Amino acid sequence: MKIAYIIPSLEVKGGAERIVIEKANYISEQLGFDVSIIIQCHHKDAPIAYPLSEKIHCVNLGIPYYSQYKYKFPKRIWTKWEINKRLRKETTAAVLQIDPDILICLPFFKPNVVYQIPCRAKKIVEVHEPLAYHLYSDFINGSWIFKLFKIFYFHNIVKNADVVVCLNNDERQYLKKAKRVEIIPNFSSMVISQYSTCNTKRVIAVGRLTPVKGYERLIKIWGIVTTKHPDWHLDIFGDGCLKNELTNYVNDNHINNITLHGVSHDISQEYANSSICAVTSYYEGFSLVILEAMMHGVPCIAFDCPDGPRSIINNNQCGYLIKDGDNNLFAEKLCELIDNQQLRKQFSNAAIERAKSFDIDVIMGKWKSLFESL
Repeated sequence: MKIAYIIPSLEVKGGAERIVIEKANYISEQLGFDVSIIIQCHHKDAPIAYPLSEKIHCVNLGIPYYSQYKYKFPKRIWTKWEINKRLRKETTAAVLQIDPDILICLPFFKPNVVYQIPCRAKKIVEVHEPLAYHLYSDFINGSWIFKLFKIFYFHNIVKNADVVVCLNNDERQYLKKAKRVEIIPNFSSMVISQYSTCNTKRVIAVGRLTPVKGYERLIKIWGIVTTKHPDWHLDIFGDGCLKNELTNYVNDNHINNITLHGVSHDISQEYANSSICAVTSYYEGFSLVILEAMMHGVPCIAFDCPDGPRSIINNNQCGYLIKDGDNNLFAEKLCELIDNQQLRKQFSNAAIERAKSFDIDVIMGKWKSLFESL
């Protein structure tokens, strides 16, 4: 069976890029399928961010898609039209040359190009990001005309795909026009060499320092917690556009016992050295942070935001789901975990068991069944 992925770039170390490569590696190495990856806008001389199996055929089109933004109007419009024409032509040519049985693309970069390619392949749209964020967040910012167009555009895409694969059952509500919807969560291939003892007086948070991750909420919550537990520490690992803003907020408000570390080169060890993981995102499609923390036996506390945390955390069993936006309740439950070492250990054991549901062999078995059904 021939499987072909289409992805805009593999230069950046992002969650979608990592999971696509890990799945492609597994399909090639473990399932023995013929796998190709068509990269549309990856710089020709840039390395691929994650290790890629030698068995995978990689086609880098090297289309300078984002070069259009260095021009002003009206030249930008003309440049965009030329680039889109090239993107459609070269992507189509690459797919026809590979002649795959199954073609997989992501929904928020030119998937209309993919479903219009005249080929025999069954076409899968694989959703990695939370649909609620992409489809409705712009209303909050006032861009409602653009958002209406985006909703129409997205529904037209899912209507033309043979299958839409999303990460959790809650996403189904946005996919009513799809021919077929499959729920296949992500996995983590992280190797666990050490579990948390839940004895360290440390709370960990991991992820990009961007608005959607809600770190300003976490820092405000920690301001409440640290007054009651000044001997505990909050460590945040990640980088992003809000790094300076968050650092200044911590300093200006004299919030104690909190450190922004940047990206860790051994995040597994950081999980193992922590007793609680806190997630305050506004949206999550599937939180690898929650899964990886639970794999290490770290109890998680998260806002019950759309739509990911509730699909992983069993509330009051391996962690806490907090009503979205209730900072005081979040702080209260965080203090409850801090106060009760026995509860942390109980949640820790349950978290390890729960994480087994997302084992790579279990998840990739679902993908294998989907491919065979097509």
